[in-house]
Amino acid sequence: MSAIVWTAAGSLAAWLWLLLCQGFFWRTDVRLPPRRDPASWPDVCVVVPARDEAAVLPLSLPSLLGQNYPGRAEVFLIDDGSTDGTGDLARELAERHGGLPLTVSSPGEPPAGWTGKLWAVRHGIGLARARVPDFLLLTDADIAHRPDSLHQLVAAAQTGGYDLVSQMARLRAESVWERLVVPAFVYFFAQLYPFRRIAVRGSRTAAAAGGCVLLRAAAAERARIPEAIRQAVIDDVALARAVKGSGGHIWLGLAERVDSVRPYSQLHDLWRMVSRSAYAQLRHNPLLLAGTVLGLALVYLVPPIALLVGLATGDPAGALVGGLAWLVMTATYVPMLRYYGQPLWLAPLLPFTAFLYLLMTVDSAVQHYRGRGAAWKGRTYARPDAVPDES
Repeated sequence: MSAIVWTAAGSLAAWLWLLLCQGFFWRTDVRLPPRRDPASWPDVCVVVPARDEAAVLPLSLPSLLGQNYPGRAEVFLIDDGSTDGTGDLARELAERHGGLPLTVSSPGEPPAGWTGKLWAVRHGIGLARARVPDFLLLTDADIAHRPDSLHQLVAAAQTGGYDLVSQMARLRAESVWERLVVPAFVYFFAQLYPFRRIAVRGSRTAAAAGGCVLLRAAAAERARIPEAIRQAVIDDVALARAVKGSGGHIWLGLAERVDSVRPYSQLHDLWRMVSRSAYAQLRHNPLLLAGTVLGLALVYLVPPIALLVGLATGDPAGALVGGLAWLVMTATYVPMLRYYGQPLWLAPLLPFTAFLYLLMTVDSAVQHYRGRGAAWKGRTYARPDAVPDES
């Protein structure tokens, strides 16, 4: 057999393994687990770290203030050094819309060894602890919640005995680049962290989605949140690992009542979102980077290349095996496109999107070795122990 056939066969084998043995990651039916209203509703404090979020706050904050939660709930918005009037706008929105009580506070600049977001979360949790809540809802400033979102999250946590319940917010997918890249982002995340395995006690798989994390206060104390993860750039995964590692029961699934309102209209915006933390995901390890690049090439790029090269060179076996691998890949992507309400003709384009992610990952490593590291809203973290650089 030709080299094309052997390479395509390796890709097909990888796809059959992913299809059947990777926690059925491609299915999109992992939603909030069965739940019932508790006899008494626990107290909840909502912590919202916000840095320069004036553009999205009018679309998100009123949805939090308007929660129809049956118990006692309060919102703490932590203005993390914003320069666009985020804090003042939050107070204005609270006066205009009413609803849950809102406290706006600022923690000052993060000290060495802390990421800015987690320093803000620490400040917010510190304020919340004075209320002695049973649960903390950690949510981002660009996340809009349906009116019953908190109600359903708490009911799910109480019914299932979960210490952490997280939902992967439905990201915006309206522009051309959002349609091409966003569903794939969630698809790749689920491939790395199969949702079905996360809730299994004793499994090593742990992850959360930072936009919506309901955390039992006692579990946060036990896991030393956020101090234990104060340097984490990918803080949601680190949070889930800390809680599960301390004996907590966690759950993650796709959202039904939680949506991101942040636009990523241009490829540059999506590129920055991915590249700012991609190399951190690989623990800044060149060998892991090389393995990831080779793995992405074998799994996502080889199938269409084998099909086209096989057809062009008269190698029907190579074309057939490559085409089968591409077909399996395409089929696994269809459920995610349906979840996002996108046309199914985007499914065969997944190799192109994967190639973009490969380039974003390489760019993340390049930025790291240039001293830029993970960057977000004016802060850069060149190393895990780096002091934030306000450039």
